[in-house]
Parts: sequence; C-alpha cells; structure tokens
Amino acid sequence: MAVKVISPGLSTSVQDLGRPGHYHVGIPEGGGMDRFATRIANLLVGNDPGAAVLEATFMGPELEFTQSAVIAVTGGELPPKLNGEERPTWESFPVKAGDRLSFGFLKGGARAYLAVSGGVDVPVVLGSRSTYILGALGGHQGRTLKAGDELPVGEGSGKAGLSLPANLRRARNNLAELRMLPGMYWHRITEAAGNRFFEETWKVAPEADRIGYRFRGGTPLEFVEREQPFGAGSDPSNIVDACYPYGSVQVPSGTEPIVLHRDAVSGGGYMMLGVVISADMDLIAQLQPHTPARFVPVTLEDALAARTEQRAALARAEGHLAG
Repeated sequence: MAVKVISPGLSTSVQDLGRPGHYHVGIPEGGGMDRFATRIANLLVGNDPGAAVLEATFMGPELEFTQSAVIAVTGGELPPKLNGEERPTWESFPVKAGDRLSFGFLKGGARAYLAVSGGVDVPVVLGSRSTYILGALGGHQGRTLKAGDELPVGEGSGKAGLSLPANLRRARNNLAELRMLPGMYWHRITEAAGNRFFEETWKVAPEADRIGYRFRGGTPLEFVEREQPFGAGSDPSNIVDACYPYGSVQVPSGTEPIVLHRDAVSGGGYMMLGVVISADMDLIAQLQPHTPARFVPVTLEDALAARTEQRAALARAEGHLAG
C-alpha cells in the first residue's frame, strides 16, 4: 500500500518517537513534537506506539490512499475530511482505495498527527524513521513532503471506531504555564530580572518551529556585570560553549527567550536560564504564535512528580484503548 501526496500542506513530515543516543555527535532525538498525540494516534489504529506517522503543522495535507486501511488524527484540532466529509479527531475510521483525505481550518493547537494502520514504512536511519529536516536525515528523503510523493505503508489491521474521550486528552488553557527548573547560569542575571522573568506574561513569536520556540513581550534581562571570559564574546548572554539539554531556555542578548525543542542543536555559546520540564514539552508543541505564556519556577522534586503524573495520564489513555 502507498499514500499519495496530492498537496503537502504547510509543513508535513514523517515522525516517530525519535532517535535517542546520538545527541553527543550533534544529531538530536527529534521525533514527534507532541509525544502523547503521536503515541495515541498509533494506538487508535492498532500500531506500535513508536510507529511512524505524519506530523502536519498549522495546515494539513491532501492525500490519496491506494488500498483499504484504518487511520486516525490526533493532536491539534485540524478536522480531517474524508472525500469532503468531516470526520472526528482522536477516533479511528476506515479508508479504502481511491479515498482522499483533506483537512479543514485549524481550530486549536498547532500540530496534528495522522497514523495509518501498518505505519509509514520509510527506511530506518540510526534507529528511527523520523525526519531531521535541518540535517536532511531520515523520513522521506530527509525533507518535508511535496506534491507527488508516494509513502509506503506497512501491513496492519487496525480496528475502526476506537476513540479517546476528551477527559483523557491533555487539557488546553488560554494561558500556557511552562514549568521551568532554573539552571546553572541563573546567577548571571540580577535578582530583579529573575523575578520579572517569572512574573511577566510572554507571547509565542512567529519564529516557533521544531528547533525552538521563541517568546516575546517581556522586559529585557539585566545581567550581573562581569569581565567576559576568553572565548565567550562581548554579549553578556554569551558563555564559553556548553551543552544544551532539551527544553533549555536561552535568552540571546537578554531580550527574547527561546525554548529548544525536538530538533535543537546540541550545544553553543548562549547561557541557559534553565530548562522547561519534560512534562511540558508536548504543550509547547501545540502553542500557536501570539499565544500568551508564563514561565513558572519549579524544583527538581516538582519536575519528577510532573513526569510521574504525565506517565500515569498516558497509562490511563493506553488502558482505555486496550479495552
């Protein structure tokens, strides 16, 4: 079976749960920006949670199927339309040869995930089918989809009619609260600047992608004066190069925070105020430009508790779909 791309949408790529283990050589883990939505899309169609799906950003593709399958769309509220008839999200439904899938206008969130029974069967590269666009690696020819592409699909036998109730999905709020663990460079800003950073409301900038999410609208940071170390450059936000963990919060020149995401580079010369906890990375993936957000300070114990809670929520969803 194959899926033919009639129109690619704004930015659609093949993703799975990523390729861990290569960050030390500059290749990010990558994978679906919204891990929860990626897993649930696969479970709805009878796939392994780590099977490859399509990740569509802001606008969905138009696709044609060459034979029968079961599909599901999760993540952002990007209404799927089968032969022009709208179908529900977070629910599996059948398609047959010749059917066309398109999408309506985005109603919420930023990224939708399309799973097909059998999974998108592109080659495995370094243990993953995910597309690393910056490195032209993996996925379909290492890039986002184009009209005319044909994507092979593995053998699968999903069950139509499975759905995940709204109470088992992630709740959405008008104000995103991003829990952050202050980091080893926090001492580089003044106490007043640190307090303002957490008190003020920021907004997602248009420059928000798989590499990182930029935020604007707050007061520029004030740095503690110091003599810049050799090799750090003249800007007070510069440091001698360091490694960047996922979720790192950089503030180049102290003006606009950037939260590094799935396809982030592994190191560089900007100080990091801290790290957004892993439990909130899926949330960031669904933020649209101009969405208001606040950074909330937490402790390591808070971060671990949030991760436990996130895993429990995923287990409840998986248990529901397993019957």
